[in-house]
Amino acid sequence: MQQPFRDSGESKPEPQASAAEQWSVESTAAVNSNDSTSAETDSNVGSKTQGGVQIARQPPQIRRVPKPRMSGFFDSPHRNLIVGVIYTLTVMVLGVAAYTAAGWSLRDAVYMVITTVYTVGYEEVRPINTPALYAITISLILLGCTGVIFLTGALVQFFTLSQINKLIGIKRMNTQIDQLSGHVVVCGYGRLGSVLARSLSASSAGFVIIEPNEARAAEAREQGFLCIQGDATSEKTLLAAGIKRAAALATVVSEDALNVFITLSARSINPNLSIVARGELASTENKLIQAGADKVVLPTKIGAERVAELLLYQESARVIESLERSHGFQRVLRSLGVELEVVTAAPQSPAVRMTVAAIERQARGAFFIVQINRRDGDVHTGPPPTTVVGEGDGVVLLGRPNRAEILTSLFEPRRRVGVRG
Repeated sequence: MQQPFRDSGESKPEPQASAAEQWSVESTAAVNSNDSTSAETDSNVGSKTQGGVQIARQPPQIRRVPKPRMSGFFDSPHRNLIVGVIYTLTVMVLGVAAYTAAGWSLRDAVYMVITTVYTVGYEEVRPINTPALYAITISLILLGCTGVIFLTGALVQFFTLSQINKLIGIKRMNTQIDQLSGHVVVCGYGRLGSVLARSLSASSAGFVIIEPNEARAAEAREQGFLCIQGDATSEKTLLAAGIKRAAALATVVSEDALNVFITLSARSINPNLSIVARGELASTENKLIQAGADKVVLPTKIGAERVAELLLYQESARVIESLERSHGFQRVLRSLGVELEVVTAAPQSPAVRMTVAAIERQARGAFFIVQINRRDGDVHTGPPPTTVVGEGDGVVLLGRPNRAEILTSLFEPRRRVGVRG
């Protein structure tokens, strides 16, 4: 298509856009169209209306922060006790050696060192009448008494470990939580929550964990994570985790009902919060979306699809895994706003017996097909537009997020079949 423009009085044709540029423009338009449709059907809490058009809420950015300092060098009572004992014994041994070198007997030297270090106050076993003896005694008093004072404090700390940790550790943790903003609140420190916490920590993202179980909360603190022991369904606990200043919330509790309630509570406190919720049952997904979740993750479904992918499409899975390990391929794609996915053309689905060109045309730029894995094992990389997709074929797609609806309409069975291509 040519568009005239004025330049020195001449009308020149505009250069033809490349296929990649056309796909990018069409993909952006399709995503915007899908976003508008989902904005009308979903609750879309926190969205804005401008000029009669509903604009989807943009999630706030998650801030990167240094790893929280949960304990200092002298915060461990075991370490303090060991250091105090070693220091005191070293001073006493050096004192005995110094008195012995000055001509005292071993018995007198040991007795003098013990009475001096522990400040008993008996009279000297021998007169202190030389400059060397004065220097030895003064040094022993200063160093020995300091060691005994430190050792006494370490013993008190050792016998009152839980109380000291509760008073000092929790106070420091609360102070660090109060200083966070734009962070992530993770509800639950189970199997999924622990992996999520390690991933967030590796990316230097600020986050706070809420865990009701005392043992799991202690384990999270031992790993150096900020963790509040409490019930995430309580608004008081969410407020203590800084939910009003947070950028996102991930509720990964094993019970769906709790995830729904946590989502409702968090959304009511912070309408601009980006919420990702875990669901065990497929029927819970709609409930979580209606409660205010932006994204729902079904670990069971994802795991099953991954197993099926490894079993049915080993070649594609091997390529994707190698790219992920060597270059972080999927991570790079996500940073560019695209994702790689393998789907199956289910029996009686609209995609069966459709050509690649027809599928991409109906997708309206949401994705394009880069590879087809036939049921008989043949692999077609970069298939021509006239290639026909068969029943049970694995189709490798490269596309933008928010394409779930178009994928469902094309690759899952329906009673009424659309136009074939």
